[in-house]
Amino acid sequence: MKITKDTVVSMTYILSENDVQGNLIQEVSKDQPFAVIFGQGGLLPKFENELEGLAAGDSFGFSLSSEESYGQADPKAVMELDKKIFEVEGKIDEEMMKVGNAIPMQNDQGQPLSGTIVEIKDDVLIMDFNHPLAGVNLHFTGDILEVREATKEELDHGHVHGPEGHNH
Repeated sequence: MKITKDTVVSMTYILSENDVQGNLIQEVSKDQPFAVIFGQGGLLPKFENELEGLAAGDSFGFSLSSEESYGQADPKAVMELDKKIFEVEGKIDEEMMKVGNAIPMQNDQGQPLSGTIVEIKDDVLIMDFNHPLAGVNLHFTGDILEVREATKEELDHGHVHGPEGHNH
């Protein structure tokens, strides 16, 4: 079976910066493959284009420019925030306040987002709300392990269920 809309694709991959010799970003192995319902918006559009039509046993290798993946880093997404907004019952969790920590937050419309602390000053935090891979060219290599039709339940729920059925 070939990868088409509404098929479940299980795969391994290695994601690196720029090319196959670039810094390793992520590795997904056969013991815990990545599974997704194809054509449901769970993958970057160009990533989907590269996989469409492949079958179990096929290998892939391709690059995505930052524009084809998470875009360029936006300097306006780096902000100074008053430390007081992180107080809970008048106290700040000092373990949370470390450079490099990603903190789940909400924007002014209540939508979830994540900001990474890039600098700590006396009364403010400098946080970066860009995607961690913004501005990075990506390279993927991998193997398609399995392609199957998604079940009605998987399509209704919008995600792949495990071998024993519904496990979130």
